Amino acid sequence: MDFFVTSHSRFQKILKAAALTGSAALFMGASPMGASRAHAETLRDALVAVYNTNPTLEAARANQRATDEGVPISRADGLPSITNNTAFTELIRQNSANFFNPNRLINSNTDISVPIYNGGAVRNRIRRDKELVQAGQAELRGTESSIFSQTVAAYMDVLRTEALAALAANQVEVLEVTFQSTSDRFEIGDLTRTDVAQAQSRLSVAQGDLQSALSNLIGAREIYIQLVGRAPTDLQSPPPLPGLPETVGEAVVKALENNPDLIAAQENAEAAGYASEVAGSSRLPTLSLFGRHEYTNTLGSIADIPIDTTNPGAGSIPSDQTFVGINAGVSLRIPLFQGGRPAALQRQAFARENAALEQVIAAERSVIQQTRAAYASWQASNAVIESSKAAVEAAEVSLEGVRAENSIGNRTIIDVLNAEQELLLARANLVTARRNAYVAGFSLLAAMGQAEARDLNLDTGGPLYDPQVNYERVRGKIFDWQRDPEPEPKSTRTVDIEAAEPFIGPTLEPREAP
Repeated sequence: MDFFVTSHSRFQKILKAAALTGSAALFMGASPMGASRAHAETLRDALVAVYNTNPTLEAARANQRATDEGVPISRADGLPSITNNTAFTELIRQNSANFFNPNRLINSNTDISVPIYNGGAVRNRIRRDKELVQAGQAELRGTESSIFSQTVAAYMDVLRTEALAALAANQVEVLEVTFQSTSDRFEIGDLTRTDVAQAQSRLSVAQGDLQSALSNLIGAREIYIQLVGRAPTDLQSPPPLPGLPETVGEAVVKALENNPDLIAAQENAEAAGYASEVAGSSRLPTLSLFGRHEYTNTLGSIADIPIDTTNPGAGSIPSDQTFVGINAGVSLRIPLFQGGRPAALQRQAFARENAALEQVIAAERSVIQQTRAAYASWQASNAVIESSKAAVEAAEVSLEGVRAENSIGNRTIIDVLNAEQELLLARANLVTARRNAYVAGFSLLAAMGQAEARDLNLDTGGPLYDPQVNYERVRGKIFDWQRDPEPEPKSTRTVDIEAAEPFIGPTLEPREAP
């Protein structure tokens, strides 16, 4: 148990480390503590690792690339198509009355079709798929923001659980001293057995609380490993959050303009409108050009044609062994009756479009609720920080006074134990409030659409992932054999990372601005 325990003097020194705010340049790589720690990790480092190796984010990018392909797939329906059918036939048994049947032949037909008009189906499918691409890109932004929010929470949870574990370890050490002192005073008759039992009871409870705190610390570190892909190593104080709003109204306005979930819902509604047009196009005529080239070769298996079938000696004429035919035309297809299918398809599409429009309003409501709630939580947590600081200062003074009064017999041991417990609770509340304020502030940025790599100025070791680049790459491709390399996973595995241990690191709280 010794390696779990932080000395009281060392704990006091660590506990005075500064808190939540610092220089905005930290998100661009600067760190007030990084220069002196060879293996320290900043929040920026964690977010960069998530951006480059998180499997959920990589899967979302791959799904968006699949969505991009919808545009060239729909465009292909409006482009010419050329097909060839070739067959070799061996005629095993022929009609004996027909002297001109071949024994074998090769047929090769090449068809070309050029769509001219299809009721607007292709045009509206392309428009629909372009809107789906835009919606997918917004959803990808939302996924990135969500993963970052989870990472920030995991990062702050590690810091918080380290701090709470250190508080619990310090409390055990303090209560061990109190219990020993109480036992010594009982031996000389200065205190009663009840005082000793009270001190022992509080010590036992504190030891159990320490084990729970260490278990929570392991859990927090494992969640961090799951998200970031590596174990947390000497986590540093987080940087300040950039761009937090002055008022809740300002936050809501920015959220309604930039929230990716709301943008995705709006784009999906636009796509549903074009899908309704596609459904109605099946009632309209289609016009196309067609051409066909036919080639047949009997491979010399047709017998020569006799000049006179009644006179075998009259000789014969060689038969043609190859035949070529070419035709072209215009095809007009006018649907007259389809059993009500087109009307049903359009009614179905209208219903889905109506649902998409309602989902826009639902997304708007959700964004407003999330933004206002995050703002309120952020403000409340900041207020709790201030009150908790005052509570810690008061509890420290109170504990010092109670101990002094106890030494002259004006206070009982239970008064000392209660004062120690109040100080522990005040310190724990302060640590939790600092964590909650930071997480709520980042959640507020996420609701406002400002919690992505581009907003945080992350240096990811290369250009940021831009889904538009892949869309521009594939949107105009028309060749059938243009394929990408075989898929390979890019994210890192955690199977080789050792299980988290409940050691208590030196960084307990976020850094305050000077």
